[in-house]
Amino acid sequence: MSPAKSYFLSGIGGSGMLPLALILRGKGATVAGSDRSLDQGRLAPKFEYLKAQGIDLFPQDGSGITTAEQIFVRSAAVEDTVPDVVAAHRVGARDMKRPELLAELFNAAPVRIGVAGTSGKSTTTGMIAWLLSRAGRDPTVMNGAVMKNFVTPDALFASALVGKGDAFVSEVDESDGSIARYKPTLAVVNNIALDHKSMDELRALFRDFVGRAEIGVLNLDNEETAALVMNAKVRTRSYSTRSALADLYASDIRQAPDGVSFEVVERDGGARARVSLAVPGVHNVSNALAALSAACARGLTLSEAALALEGFAGTKRRMEIVGCAGGVTVIDDFAHNPDKITATLAALHAFPGRLLLMFQPHGFGPLKLMKNEFIACFADNMVADDVLVLPDPVYYGGTVDRSVSSEHIASGVRGRGMQAMAFAERAACGDKLLELAEAGDRIVVMGARDDTLSTFAAGLVARLNE
Repeated sequence: MSPAKSYFLSGIGGSGMLPLALILRGKGATVAGSDRSLDQGRLAPKFEYLKAQGIDLFPQDGSGITTAEQIFVRSAAVEDTVPDVVAAHRVGARDMKRPELLAELFNAAPVRIGVAGTSGKSTTTGMIAWLLSRAGRDPTVMNGAVMKNFVTPDALFASALVGKGDAFVSEVDESDGSIARYKPTLAVVNNIALDHKSMDELRALFRDFVGRAEIGVLNLDNEETAALVMNAKVRTRSYSTRSALADLYASDIRQAPDGVSFEVVERDGGARARVSLAVPGVHNVSNALAALSAACARGLTLSEAALALEGFAGTKRRMEIVGCAGGVTVIDDFAHNPDKITATLAALHAFPGRLLLMFQPHGFGPLKLMKNEFIACFADNMVADDVLVLPDPVYYGGTVDRSVSSEHIASGVRGRGMQAMAFAERAACGDKLLELAEAGDRIVVMGARDDTLSTFAAGLVARLNE
């Protein structure tokens, strides 16, 4: 990438766009952008942070795109009819989708660590970033979530790092098929489950992703990724929380409400180390094994990587405790597909306390695709006292099939014997949660593609305090 280039990012406030903007700016490029949320007066701290990095912001009305020398980059939410797109075409600017640009930057790096899978990408990416940084490798990192270890008063939205080392670590997304663009040195696949595409499409995308790598880091605990190990035509490093057949495996897992510890063992050579994580749940043991496998593949010893991992502080909105009031704990969580929801509920049910769940679906499309899977994951993983409330799915405009609604999910869960209800507005969900809340309960706010969920969760804590 030439530092002289000028980029305009439409949808710059998105979880995938903001870190890309920071990386471009950190590498010396001129960066500007627009966002619908900015025009609506939402998420002001995020946009103030971008301005502080020397990034100019414009309304999403096309006024920021004035020359063919600019490279126009847009998020998946920016449709062809948006004025920015029209302006870019009018002046002759190159029109790129976010994954296209990210893949260009990623593929140009000497060492490319791509983290893929249905669930756990952000946490695993953050863990690898922390391990490499602690080892002095100074990586460049692209993450879809804020990495707490790198948050400072001057970097409140630390979802990206711009390093001088040879490694580029990035989340790699299969939902739009863009995973096919990436050429990893190290391909990490945590798991494969139904999310945005059919299973046949997902199998092909992940198989090809691993096939382009020098080494595949693969999870034996997931049936689909275990199949990749068996059929891989590249070197693999497998990991497991259950099987000693894996190259790296965990034993003696001990859970706590605020963390989890385990012993990690290398099958070949027998090296072992004790790890204490400050993030809870067996699913985070799996994420840690993936990160340890990747770090060891890059030359770190198991003992130094395991010791460094104890300092991992987690990522924002991953089972994050927002606050406690009146004996009620409020948790903010990114869980938005059946796999993630199942992991969150399993981690929380390892300890006492009723769960009052609010799940905001992340779109009408995913809701239609995974209707039966959503119903099953809640019905199978809730217990009798738990309560689920759902608002309408997040919607930012555009054409979409609304034939499946939140009420379809609530009705299906009720039909399986659990307590569930749907409301048109999120505010009504909050009122119901507070009406039900008693000392010892845990309110869990779940959903993706909507940064205001964190504000909503904080608002619940404030109202509990009142």
